Amino acid sequence: MLADQKILVGTVTWQFDPKFDTAFDESDLALLPPVTRHDFLKHAYFDHSLKKFVMCFDNQRFINHSDTPNIISTPQRDMAGRDIEPGEEMTCDYAQYEHDWFERRNLRREDFV
Repeated sequence: MLADQKILVGTVTWQFDPKFDTAFDESDLALLPPVTRHDFLKHAYFDHSLKKFVMCFDNQRFINHSDTPNIISTPQRDMAGRDIEPGEEMTCDYAQYEHDWFERRNLRREDFV
């Protein structure tokens, strides 16, 4: 996802809101067909404190992984780790908000670098 305006360091770019961001139990995912579950896991994350998968309502779910992210992510909030210029790709480290993101999806971290 590209920044559409200058984002200053420390700016919150997303915050979990239970009225909009949907949380699912692991048992809910088991009901999905494999192709749907695979697509769901591309955009959702597992919040270990909630013990649920969260699907963000807004475009935050489209931020790509980087080992040198400009967004600092937690399960509850994302914020700019440095100034981000308009047109610059916004990136995060998936393992910052879900420590086992790659393992949970049977993926290798090095394939995302």
